[in-house]
Amino acid sequence: MSTVFNYFAAQPVLLAFFLVGVGMFFGHIKIKGVSLGAAAVLFFAIGFSAWATVYGIEVVVPHEIGIMGLALFTFAIGNNSGPSFFENIKRALGPMVTMVLMYVLAAATGYIVGVKLLGMDIALVAGTFAGSVTNTPALAAAGEASGNAQLATIGYSIAYLYGVIGMMIAAAIAIKNSSQDQDKPEPVTHANLRVDRDDQPMLKDILGLFKTPIEVSRLRRGETGPIWIPSPTDVLEKDDLLTVVGTTRQLEKMTDLIGHRSSHSLRSDRRYLDFRRVTVSETKLAGKTVGEINKDISDKFGAFVSRVRRGDTDMVAAPDFMLEMGDRVRVIAPTLKMKQISKYFGDSAKGFSDINPVALGVGIALGVFLGSIKFPLTESVTFGIGAAAGALIIGLLFGRLGRIGGVVTALPNTTCSVLSELGLLLFLAQAGTNAGGKISAAFASGDWINILLLGFIMTSLIAIGMYVTMRSIFKMGGTQLSGVIGGTQTQPAVLAFANGRTGSDPRVALGYALVYPVAMIGKIVVATILGSL
Repeated sequence: MSTVFNYFAAQPVLLAFFLVGVGMFFGHIKIKGVSLGAAAVLFFAIGFSAWATVYGIEVVVPHEIGIMGLALFTFAIGNNSGPSFFENIKRALGPMVTMVLMYVLAAATGYIVGVKLLGMDIALVAGTFAGSVTNTPALAAAGEASGNAQLATIGYSIAYLYGVIGMMIAAAIAIKNSSQDQDKPEPVTHANLRVDRDDQPMLKDILGLFKTPIEVSRLRRGETGPIWIPSPTDVLEKDDLLTVVGTTRQLEKMTDLIGHRSSHSLRSDRRYLDFRRVTVSETKLAGKTVGEINKDISDKFGAFVSRVRRGDTDMVAAPDFMLEMGDRVRVIAPTLKMKQISKYFGDSAKGFSDINPVALGVGIALGVFLGSIKFPLTESVTFGIGAAAGALIIGLLFGRLGRIGGVVTALPNTTCSVLSELGLLLFLAQAGTNAGGKISAAFASGDWINILLLGFIMTSLIAIGMYVTMRSIFKMGGTQLSGVIGGTQTQPAVLAFANGRTGSDPRVALGYALVYPVAMIGKIVVATILGSL
């Protein structure tokens, strides 16, 4: 085996993709319907690297490959979550503060149990804290603050494994209890309604009674007249027929407001109006809102967008909803204008696969630069947020802005999914070999039982604290909570596990992105303070 390990040690790129491929082979194996998914790459890399150390050979994926993978992963996650992140940031303030308090509580518990009760060195305790929250920048901060990086690394390596597994267990429990989530997006559908009221209200007065957007896509006066796209100022008359697009609850409310369900389908009569799903692949449209697009296509074609499909999710086309390359929009337009509509949006598969190299390259470069900036914490200690948090922050901003002048900053949803998965797998391969290479030396330490116990206490304290507070105080749904747990741990493997269990539900990525930047900074600060005690 020494020949094999020496070969892999000399071929780091081959090693990285070997670990990804074989790790994911094991990750796809299901036991009682449960699989590890991408997290299997991490555990396989740990085992493979630890096995190599038995022969005295260091088999490690270069640090730079891990940084590149992590930057790709966090930038793509941020870019995809940008619009919803800033909409939810005020709601996330409470969870963010709670999360930081959990770090402080875990560190305080670690100090009391580790130093006072078990007589452990503070460097070992600080490193164990970094391992319990699986955060390498926190390990660096702990080693620098304590003045004993080697001892901190031993604590980190032993505590790290349960730091991943413990949070996976917490995420699995959150997902298991997610069946009654109140934040689950309602499916969007349509209904044909007949107006019963005879007070002739304006359409805008009816729509103004809804807190969330609802669309009226067609209107016909009587049963045989022409069908047109109504304007907000159109007056509704008794026996008018409408096609309404919205959630089930919205349609029920609309029915109560204007009349009753009708068996006449305005969608089936395509003599006047037609509808079609088209793909947004025209670069100049990316980053524009539905309101801007609707104004343009209404003036040019007498058309409008009624729904947007992003990934596997259908949404009502709210005026402030920002379009991205690869979105599938349902357009209602005069029948003879449909070819022009397709040309206007592009309607090409290119919209799904465009990696937007300008935004990708500049965005990640800015993120890595931001992460490299050092901020003073004390006279002798500085800290930086790291490339991962920097790339995430820039990704969130780019995703929210959509475009800066003529430059599109948002990447297609499908592109973000591919890049985030590739980046995640490369990072897990690097992180696994890094931890696996130290695991033998770590267990050779006489304090390994104390470290394991202390790491278990700190990880479990954070996991239980976050689960209980998010569910009981903030009433967070289990699906989003699984992402928050991954973000709290700044652990891509936990995110990958949650995505695998939920079919990559967008609420998981949103929960992860909501807390990740604060989590990264909070861990570094807490580890620095703990290590300096």
